[in-house]
Amino acid sequence: MAMPLPAPDEAAPGGPPDHEGATVQETFELFSASAPKGWRVELIEEEICVVPPANGEHEEIVTEVVEQVIARRTDQRLRSFTGIGLSLPGAGDAVRVIPDLVIAPKGSFDDREEWHAPAPVRLVAEVTSTSTASRDRLQKIRAYARAEIPVYLLVDRETAEAVVCSDPVADDYAHKSVHKLGTAVPLPAPLGFVLDTSAF
Repeated sequence: MAMPLPAPDEAAPGGPPDHEGATVQETFELFSASAPKGWRVELIEEEICVVPPANGEHEEIVTEVVEQVIARRTDQRLRSFTGIGLSLPGAGDAVRVIPDLVIAPKGSFDDREEWHAPAPVRLVAEVTSTSTASRDRLQKIRAYARAEIPVYLLVDRETAEAVVCSDPVADDYAHKSVHKLGTAVPLPAPLGFVLDTSAF
């Protein structure tokens, strides 16, 4: 679900932006500029979403995935990135997302840009939170598939499942495998290893 911009005393000095009459894209830019540190502002399917900082359990899962990718990757060029902004194609306005985790070759984001093209991305991962679960399950599947990101890993804490989406076709993935958390989860190429979710 979309969240409103934080109240003025929580946001940057001056409070939330005055966005009356602005386009969705302009409003998104204003919200991004005034969001408090640690909050993420995303634009997906013409909806602006303001996401609060993640809780500890969420970050423990992300860290566990990162450590396993580094230890088990078959391509030693691959690196893990958190906090990377991606600019994706959309049905209308461009989509702006900040995935929980991005896997891409070293040097893929070696610039000063805030938003990056998805071409080098090999995998994106999202770990659901109360405020993001619905969007992670629906809109982000469409967004990542349209961008032709090879693998989308969704760790759904509410259903206690890991969903591996691969082979993007149009605005969906041709293959989706669902695994209970606590089991071994095979990740397809270009990752090519089995993710152990027993620590999730």
